[in-house]
Amino acid sequence: MYKITFKEERLLPRERLLEVGAERLSNQELLAIFIRTGTKNQPVSAVSNNLLARIDNLAMLKDLSIAELQELAGIGQVKAIEIKAMIELGRRINQSELLVEEQIVGSELLARKMIQEFGSKKQEHLVAIYLDTQNKIISQRTIFIGSVNRSIAEPREILHYAVKHMATSIIVVHNHPSGFVQPSSNDIAFTQALKKSCDMLGLILLDHLIVGRSSYYSLREENQLD
Repeated sequence: MYKITFKEERLLPRERLLEVGAERLSNQELLAIFIRTGTKNQPVSAVSNNLLARIDNLAMLKDLSIAELQELAGIGQVKAIEIKAMIELGRRINQSELLVEEQIVGSELLARKMIQEFGSKKQEHLVAIYLDTQNKIISQRTIFIGSVNRSIAEPREILHYAVKHMATSIIVVHNHPSGFVQPSSNDIAFTQALKKSCDMLGLILLDHLIVGRSSYYSLREENQLD
């Protein structure tokens, strides 16, 4: 389990934040600031500690549903909603830092952004990213969300928006809900068909990224787009 150590401090979390800065506070103290109040039998520090004890690592906090958060004494619906909102805002801040100018400078940076965006989704998502001559993002579109009858998009759906946005290059990204990021034979065939279609239209297929919960596979890095 995720080990938590109580800090023996005179100051309350809010006072400590003012005194020493947010970066010096423990995970328990930061969470206590959001939870704000405890229960009749437990101080807020114990409530936040109990929540952290539910997870093996801090990253798992984002996977707790509102209902799961409410199972803990001291966390009602309003607090659960506020915690989920805090986590989502943090995720979006991190995403914006990864691509501050929305200019693609490498597969790894984009893959990290995409892992955060839909690496943990339960359904397969395919996203097309359209870029200009300076590799700046013109548009990002979710082309499809997988279903039992369909597992990958058609090249024509992707190229339709490439022409519409006057893009010069494209990157496609999709997730594997299993977390295993090696491309399947269907992934390879789809990539080859898309590259052929791009070549015919004078577009560049920069990469096809496959992402999981914490890792990615780049067909460009593996020399499978030459």
